[in-house]
Amino acid sequence: MKAPYYPIIYVRGYAMSEGERDETAADPFCGFNLGSTVYRATIDKTAPPKRFIFESPVMRLGSDFDYSDVYEHGSDIMDPDWTPRTGNVGIDSRSVVIYRYYDGGSTLFGDGKASPIEDYARGLSALILKVRDLVCAQEAGALAPNDFRCYLVAHSMGGLIVRAFLQNPALGNAHARNSVDKFFTYATPHNGIEVVGTNVPSWFSANDMNNFNRDRMAGYLNLKAAYAKYQRVDYVPASAFPLERIFCMVGTNRNDYEAAKGLSRTFVGDGSDGLVKVGNASLWGLDADNNVTGAAATAYTYRSHSGVYGIVNSEEAYQNLIRFLFGDVRVDIWLEIDDVRLPAEIEHDKVDALYQFELLAQPRGKRWQLSRRVSEEDSPACRTHKQLTTQGDAGAQHVYLSTVFLANRAKVSKNPDDRTLSYSMDVRVRVPDYEKNNAFWPNQHYEGSYLFRDALIVTLTPPLTAGDDWSVTCGWESTQVGVATRTLDHTVIAGNKIRMEVGLPASTSKPGIAGKVVLIASGWNINAA
Repeated sequence: MKAPYYPIIYVRGYAMSEGERDETAADPFCGFNLGSTVYRATIDKTAPPKRFIFESPVMRLGSDFDYSDVYEHGSDIMDPDWTPRTGNVGIDSRSVVIYRYYDGGSTLFGDGKASPIEDYARGLSALILKVRDLVCAQEAGALAPNDFRCYLVAHSMGGLIVRAFLQNPALGNAHARNSVDKFFTYATPHNGIEVVGTNVPSWFSANDMNNFNRDRMAGYLNLKAAYAKYQRVDYVPASAFPLERIFCMVGTNRNDYEAAKGLSRTFVGDGSDGLVKVGNASLWGLDADNNVTGAAATAYTYRSHSGVYGIVNSEEAYQNLIRFLFGDVRVDIWLEIDDVRLPAEIEHDKVDALYQFELLAQPRGKRWQLSRRVSEEDSPACRTHKQLTTQGDAGAQHVYLSTVFLANRAKVSKNPDDRTLSYSMDVRVRVPDYEKNNAFWPNQHYEGSYLFRDALIVTLTPPLTAGDDWSVTCGWESTQVGVATRTLDHTVIAGNKIRMEVGLPASTSKPGIAGKVVLIASGWNINAA
């Protein structure tokens, strides 16, 4: 295998009814082949959409990276009568494999009844071992089974199946788990599903809806101790899988999710993709003592859970997927708050406020964004005034915004020797609704105003060989539009990671904010051949 081009195994999401399982079983790619021609330019559904043609993840992986499916002579690799293509003894490492776990739950190939999620996790383990054996066979002895690696890409409940397999030793083979190199989720309810503000109840077993109940999830995810401590299940223990090898793609468009004739988005409510709450769609790490260690790489996009405006069939999610799998540089984006200044009239009063931190990140020359967090779409990072002004609460004053992955193949430059990677970040902090003595304070309040708003251009040139140094420049667009001229100093913090700080432009205004953008950059796929 030529790293990082490992086999991709796609695990589709939840199918509620027998009819939906039949529809899934009748689709060769279980929805991974669906593209789109439209996107919402604004959150206003009355405005016409814009045309943007995205051919589908399967087609783009084929045209962009020479991936192909594994179907042959009308059979899947798990069928007893499957045989390799002429001249092969197995399958190529650049293969897209669909985990067809709903076939047995359809009336086409089974009894029409869904199986427990634990069975799907065990089936995934068996599929990985099958793919491993076929790729090793194709490599003609040049690849040892222990050196085989694959990627798992999952939508919705598919991400819970993958987590059950990775986190619960009773639900799979250790060799299969060790074969997983990276894990990408689209709109997975990692902390369950909320309906009218309440987690799906455990007794609601109709159509296996209790798969999204946290009590049940804690069992199949092997998280009972963590659930007892935090009352949440969106955690991955360090002993189960490396957190830095996980990416969570989060949707924020509830308005275009049409499932159940719109009832789903109505009952799930704001701050969701129509089915999954934004706050339930990302993952956190745990150490051996069940202490939270950090966040998995996360990006946000104004897309719904599924449908023509869905997250899987979107350019934004695809670009994050391929950069995560095959990219060259990872950048974690943080905002560190040093000080917040209240309006002079109330700076000595008892004040409460909620600060909203927004981010729009996009690579040079593209029509789409790698991450989009804005207040109107219920996706900003939030902190209270008390959190930001309490001494010793460093965790609250370090605000994680997103992670972007960059790839040399995506650069616009026509110069093949240009190794620079460039992107922009629109960083914003909303003026909060100040409350003075528990009452709204209307003075100096203009809805939608910002304490801070500017765009930061960052250009990185990663080292060619180990031991070489990074070259990084930056520039605030308020100073010079579209140009990064300031050389950015950096500190090596661990392994191949560097830390860079860019202070927010100085200001003494009241209200106001002081702090810095912190970028943690590292080489990605640095061991790729």
